[in-house]
Amino acid sequence: MSIESPTNPKPIKDPQPSVDRIDDLAKRILNGDIYLPKFQREFVWERAQIISLLDSVARNYPIGSVLLWQSRQELRSESKIGDLEIALPKPDYPVNYLLDGQQRLSSICGALYWNGRNPDSPWNIAYDLRSKTFQHLDSVEEPPLHFMRLNKIPDPSAFFGHVAALKDEALQESAKELFNRFKDYKVATVTLGDMSLSDVAPIFERINSTGTRLTIVDLMRAATWSPEFDLVDSIDAIREALSGKSFESLDRKAILRNVSVANGGQFSAESIDDLRHASVEALKAATAQTEQGLRRAVDFLATHIGAPSAAVVPYTNQIVVLAEILRRLPTPSGVQWTEIERWFWRTGISGYFSGWNTGMMASDLAAVSDFADGKKPTIDVQVAPAHHQIWAGRQFRTDNAHSKILALILAYQTPLDFLTGQKIDVSKSLAWQNSKEFHHIFPQAFLKARGISSAQASPLANMAYLTSSSNKQISDQAPSAYFRKLLHDHGDNAKKWLASNLIDDAAVEAALKDDYKLFLEARANAIHSVAGHLTGWTD
Repeated sequence: MSIESPTNPKPIKDPQPSVDRIDDLAKRILNGDIYLPKFQREFVWERAQIISLLDSVARNYPIGSVLLWQSRQELRSESKIGDLEIALPKPDYPVNYLLDGQQRLSSICGALYWNGRNPDSPWNIAYDLRSKTFQHLDSVEEPPLHFMRLNKIPDPSAFFGHVAALKDEALQESAKELFNRFKDYKVATVTLGDMSLSDVAPIFERINSTGTRLTIVDLMRAATWSPEFDLVDSIDAIREALSGKSFESLDRKAILRNVSVANGGQFSAESIDDLRHASVEALKAATAQTEQGLRRAVDFLATHIGAPSAAVVPYTNQIVVLAEILRRLPTPSGVQWTEIERWFWRTGISGYFSGWNTGMMASDLAAVSDFADGKKPTIDVQVAPAHHQIWAGRQFRTDNAHSKILALILAYQTPLDFLTGQKIDVSKSLAWQNSKEFHHIFPQAFLKARGISSAQASPLANMAYLTSSSNKQISDQAPSAYFRKLLHDHGDNAKKWLASNLIDDAAVEAALKDDYKLFLEARANAIHSVAGHLTGWTD
């Protein structure tokens, strides 16, 4: 039986499950039948993790399944597990790549087939037949007889010679139990058929191996690796270059999309696959160009938009497309800068990137090309103006794109604390871990007392920047009470402070009446009016 991939009409073979002895799988790695793609620079497990895994096998505890990918595509593979030499890939394909289970099978393989030379090797492991525990040794000399080195298990002569030397029957039984456990222990193995990188990538990205999520970046690292080029190193160097403006957390996959386009491809996973055919020189050039585009994009976001980090940008792929715009157009004119800024607000407020698919990626790249080449004065994106009700209807949550857009729109107004008039530290507020910088204008406790739920109390239009001290001062007061006092004490200044938070006269009047519904409508209109100006929708 086979299925069709939604992005590729070529049938994909169903995954083939099997149950395999763990020592057979380890032997297949040693003999070059299973290859370890270069996902990590070297074996990365701590010694305690290795001991824990071996103990699980000895106790017959489950250690998880193994995922193989049988493919004709060539990926760079490891030639060593620690200090243990393993067979090099054969020139004929298809081959079996170990996608999930590298550290587990590497640990088993290393411990069973250690060459016995380096005393500091992570594979210098013995089993204490008395305490039934595994230990790392620090010498290549033979330990006391009650210690059984694991590399004797695959060698019947060495193993049974050791057992014969034991005089204690209990220790002999312990040794035989250990031998049988490692010979009989089985794991579930799933083998994926010969599908393309773009087809296997979504499966690969869902794999969790020892708590570390593997991504298409890891897969492409194995597909492009050479002694002169390491994709992950190159991407991490780009991230480091962005750290000056606190954008080093930008997702590696996002950067990989830019590398793909800089190499002459598209933003899509299918196009990313083509990077494996690129020369080292082309890959180096593409990553260098990507860095330049991202540097310009981050500078724009920090200085023009006021975003202090990648976390507060509504959609990561906005950064991707912006970087490509500025890679192609390194010195925009004043008119072009205005269009770029409007593009940012339009795509953010409309939620355009929430469903960014392959067709949209191709369309956006064409629009970027036309704009950068001067063929069109705008960046053509098929978005309709957003409705003002998004501000009154959607809840404020720090992981929500529209919450981030609201925060950026408010920050753009240089807001003042509307009780004291002091300048809000926008950078601190937009660190985005600090949601305490955002407060309800109609207090939650006030609304709850009137039967309004927590969800209904937290729409975007009811949120504003406010210092913690001012929020405590407001507490659960009725808006009519604290607004009236504010206007009485500070007059026109108070109106200016409120206006800097997009609380206009209509919203003030509604607050003075404690009319929550009318307030939300008025403030949503005020926010939307500014949004219309930023996007150019109302110009």
